[in-house]
Amino acid sequence: MTNSLRGVLTALTTPFDAEENIDFDALGRVVDRSIDGGVDGLVVGGSTAEFATMSAEERQSMVDFVVDRAAGGVPVVAQTGATTTREAIRHSLAAQRSGADVLMLVTPYYEPLTLAETVDYIKTVAAAVDIDVMLYNIPGATGINLDPDTVRSLAEDVANIRYIKDSSADWEQALKLIHHHSDVIGTFIGWDSYIYSGLVEGAAGMVAGAANVVPAEIVSVSKKIADGDLHGARDEWNLLYPVIDAMISEPFIQSVKAGLELQGEPVGSPRRPMADTDPDAVERIKAALAALNG
Repeated sequence: MTNSLRGVLTALTTPFDAEENIDFDALGRVVDRSIDGGVDGLVVGGSTAEFATMSAEERQSMVDFVVDRAAGGVPVVAQTGATTTREAIRHSLAAQRSGADVLMLVTPYYEPLTLAETVDYIKTVAAAVDIDVMLYNIPGATGINLDPDTVRSLAEDVANIRYIKDSSADWEQALKLIHHHSDVIGTFIGWDSYIYSGLVEGAAGMVAGAANVVPAEIVSVSKKIADGDLHGARDEWNLLYPVIDAMISEPFIQSVKAGLELQGEPVGSPRRPMADTDPDAVERIKAALAALNG
């Protein structure tokens, strides 16, 4: 299969001001930071963006803003999943009208569904749009796992299902997707600590929340792997991994925001009831960033 979407995609965070409103000025700087860092695409409205805390209007305003800010420089993937099929179709059609290049479709995340119900949801939403779809498998949040055989069947049955973001943190599952099903679907690894290993194994790319914080460094590892310089990529990954590990060992939404602030780009706190990263965790991320930056 030939994939047009490849490489490092930033799972964008959402900056909020003191009143918990979206801070679009700060969001613009975060988008620019990723593009300037050389990422291959942007994902708006994913888990790192706190989409489940947002109204439909807020989610759409995020898509509109990021598409406009990217201005065609990199592809924009809009996460449009919802708790009902009707709502997901509404989000998806709106994102398509806004100019998103790909839709990322999380399965309903409140009441766990059967696999048959989930497949029906995916097929119905994908059929409602004309652009490519990326499945978003995050069983820790949705309560259901899109296993590799189901993913293959969906990609074979529905022409515009072309990608999957696998955030299962199941390495065996990721390997099966990459090695057994890349002829029909491009696998993007959605677990940041698998950046190096996923790309070496042949994943189409990564959807990385850490790319908000260290975009150029992740892109450099990706490019070295693509160029066959595995030794150089490994050397860079050895320096980068402690940052990723320090972030992913903590509640991830908060650690991404803490990492950005430590890099001189404050994006506010998460929406309550989520609290900021605790001070000890911030110090661990700070030390890892300091070591990376020399």
